[in-house]
Amino acid sequence: CFSGKYTQQEIRRMITGNGGLLAYTGSTDMQELMRRAATDAKVREVIDAFHYRVAKEIGAMAAAMKGQVDQIILTGGIAYSKHTCEELEKRAGFIAPFTVYAGEDELLALAQGALRVMNGEEEPMKY
Repeated sequence: CFSGKYTQQEIRRMITGNGGLLAYTGSTDMQELMRRAATDAKVREVIDAFHYRVAKEIGAMAAAMKGQVDQIILTGGIAYSKHTCEELEKRAGFIAPFTVYAGEDELLALAQGALRVMNGEEEPMKY
């Protein structure tokens, strides 16, 4: 990190945009990775670790919320993976019901919500 071989921006990109699934498998496409996992033990292991880590974070958030969890919502590209949804529900489904909204419209929804607040159509929520 401090060797001078990489710029600060390159280091930041490595640890925030090129880590996780991409660093280990060369892809962030869960459907592609599931196809590869059928014949590649390393990819299967990475996917299993991913499921473990996400489930652990769901549990951590539930603890931070003192168990007051109404719903666990899976969204984004990974929600297209039936296997991922099933594995996460197996590991963390005891916390709250799971709902799956496959798609990647989160940024649009956030922007629309912010616009409603800015236009006075909605009060901002505090968590």
